[in-house]
Amino acid sequence: MQNNKIRIGIIGAGQNTKKIHLPKLQALPDVEILEVANRSIESAKVAADEFGVPIIREPWQEVATSADLDAIVIGTWPNLHCPATCLALESGKHVLCEARMAMNHTEARKMFDTSSDHPDLVAQLVPAPFSLHADTLMANRVGDLGRILFFHVDYQSLAVPQKTLHWRRNVKLSGMNIMTLGIIYESLLRWLPAAQWVKAEARIFNDTAIDPETGKPMKIEIPDYLSVQMSLQGGIPGTILISEIGSHASKPTVKIVGEKGTLILEFVPEGRLYFAHHDQTEEVPIPNNLRGSWKVEEEFVNAIRNKIPFTHTSFATGVEYMRFTEAVYRSYRNNGTRVPLSDT
Repeated sequence: MQNNKIRIGIIGAGQNTKKIHLPKLQALPDVEILEVANRSIESAKVAADEFGVPIIREPWQEVATSADLDAIVIGTWPNLHCPATCLALESGKHVLCEARMAMNHTEARKMFDTSSDHPDLVAQLVPAPFSLHADTLMANRVGDLGRILFFHVDYQSLAVPQKTLHWRRNVKLSGMNIMTLGIIYESLLRWLPAAQWVKAEARIFNDTAIDPETGKPMKIEIPDYLSVQMSLQGGIPGTILISEIGSHASKPTVKIVGEKGTLILEFVPEGRLYFAHHDQTEEVPIPNNLRGSWKVEEEFVNAIRNKIPFTHTSFATGVEYMRFTEAVYRSYRNNGTRVPLSDT
């Protein structure tokens, strides 16, 4: 770093990067966004013009290895997360990588191992956002439930027909990731123990779309309906239902049922928290001193500059949600066979 300035390069100036990461990073003192690479020179130029980034690079490897940078923000699709992260770390750069850590558990593990080889560098993932405001209180209140009997996550969104294949349903770009599965599990890990095994069933209802590269129809391989059964450490059973196929969808929720009551969290940013007991359901206010918020970019910079540990999200956590994601993938691809997480 020169004069305490942090010089950052961008690999992948996608929607989240332009909407969230770039503005928030540029709002921090002594942070400079100096280089950008995107899928094409044209799209990189658009981002560079919008945010005043002086240098456009092609290919992206030139950003990862640039001698003029201290840190890299990776906003690409998951197919580039592993190679871009590993090259940046091996080139002495701190890394903030977009969520959906990798294509699979093997890639996630490689990213983690590479970061472990460079302990002086910050390696951070963009966190699951939906429960940040309530995580601390949720973790505290779970202990008030007594013995946990089971939990259930319901995450259904409206079907939005798309003629062109979205990257989240393109297996070449997303790998084993399935809808919001990893995001959900990352939040669960903040309050509950890790899963021991999973059983999953999946369907692909909207099964064809136009390949944006070729303009031709292609078969979709990533499900738009997923039902997961699991057992957490300690024998806690649970289920996750995710779909993108209905014509009606209620607000996503997480329910944790214990002997002394039930916690119900609306699984959306700033969603409300409730406690139910017998026939009464009351909203649980989230005190300001326990309310979390989005501060990823600030934490990344503070970890680099001031060596202050970030709170969300470590590569170790990413490895765990990718382990879970791959176990679910293996189960539904093998007709719902029970898959221990120790096998991934």
